[in-house]
Amino acid sequence: MIISIILILLGSAFFLFLLRTARGHTTTLVTRVEDLQGHTLPVDIAAFRNLIDPSEEDFLRLNLPSAEFKTIQRERMRAAIEYVHSAAYNAAVLLRLGEAAQQNPDAAMAEAGRQLVSSALRLRAYAFLALLRLYPAFALPGVHISSLPVIDRYQQLTDAVAHFTRLHQPGQVTRISSYL
Repeated sequence: MIISIILILLGSAFFLFLLRTARGHTTTLVTRVEDLQGHTLPVDIAAFRNLIDPSEEDFLRLNLPSAEFKTIQRERMRAAIEYVHSAAYNAAVLLRLGEAAQQNPDAAMAEAGRQLVSSALRLRAYAFLALLRLYPAFALPGVHISSLPVIDRYQQLTDAVAHFTRLHQPGQVTRISSYL
């Protein structure tokens, strides 16, 4: 009986942990696209792709001494980890924006908000999985990492923000996209 209660409590705690991880723990209140400035972290998608490109890693492995390769590869993985953290943080902020937009009486805005929430939640899940791959690659620089779909999910999220912004403030798409 006691073991059952403990397992139920542990399962509940794990569920709450997953829920908090998915939603994010940002206290930033973003309810309009104008609120994004200063509340997001920039992510250079091209640089991020380069950091985890297997052909780039192979090139460095072939052209650098082993010790130097390991040092540089650790730095590359550290930077990739930072990009994933930034993308996950931005997703948490955009999740709040999407949740607020879902309450909009305009059906198109509400649907864009639902799409934003869906994309943000998926990105947060993929970011968690990407970190599970990147930390071992950081600790053991010789370990190959397979492709990380978090980059593609981040691109989808930024596309969803652009669509949302086109509905809300058509002339601000480029400016808002620059915050991400």
